[in-house]
Amino acid sequence: MTLSERNTFFKAGIAFCSACTLLILAASFFAIPVYPEIEESVSRPANAFQIVTGYFLAHNYFAVHASLAISILFSLVGILFIHSFFERTSAPEILYIAIFTISFAFESLRLVLPLHLIYDFPSFYVRIAFRILFFARFFCIFSLFAASICAAGLEIQKTRNVIFVITVASLVITTGVPIDVLNWDTSLNTINGYVAMFRLIEMLAFLTTLTSFLIAAKNRGSKEYIYVAVGIFIALIGRNILLSADNWTGPFIGALLLSFGTWFLCVKLHKIHLWL
Repeated sequence: MTLSERNTFFKAGIAFCSACTLLILAASFFAIPVYPEIEESVSRPANAFQIVTGYFLAHNYFAVHASLAISILFSLVGILFIHSFFERTSAPEILYIAIFTISFAFESLRLVLPLHLIYDFPSFYVRIAFRILFFARFFCIFSLFAASICAAGLEIQKTRNVIFVITVASLVITTGVPIDVLNWDTSLNTINGYVAMFRLIEMLAFLTTLTSFLIAAKNRGSKEYIYVAVGIFIALIGRNILLSADNWTGPFIGALLLSFGTWFLCVKLHKIHLWL
């Protein structure tokens, strides 16, 4: 992919994230008044941060809405930052980092649950919305993995092949996951089957991504790749907190870690390619 083509992709991403930002602003006027009427869910998210904070804080759908809004705002601000920072810098890894950033705009699809309560449209649309959301989430994780193997020495000319492979992998996972559209947890995520297996896939992709960047640091003799790995580690922790937050600690801590990690890895990646 040429520099011009990549920048065109960035601009398309900016347009898409802008549209999602306007969408959640419009949907908020309908969804927010419904939150006090939603029956309390018996299920709360089960990640480590949520379990700890859940002992002290009750769930709050307004906090969940804040995490949704922050996710979409992050996608817009993040892609704007990447476009301005890397517009004239050829860095093959940044395409996949941009995909990671843009993927957060799809979190707006979680609003289909409160809107479903208002308009009572067929549950088929809820299922489709969450399959698209799951695709975006796995595509996001696999994109970071693609960035890491790119840093470790993958030929730049194979970019389209890599995107095709991670697209197919995400589709296979997405179409195979059972989704219970009648039940959801307090973070407005539906209850899904094979949770343990999918968490294992995410963990393996996460560990492989970090390992590949460490290999890149050794093979290319640049310690900056170690810092990129640290940034990804911080960003992914923030991501997991933000996507499953159901109380007021999640939106703030998750957004802080996600934003700092993404900024940090982009700065270090820019420094690497600035001197090439």
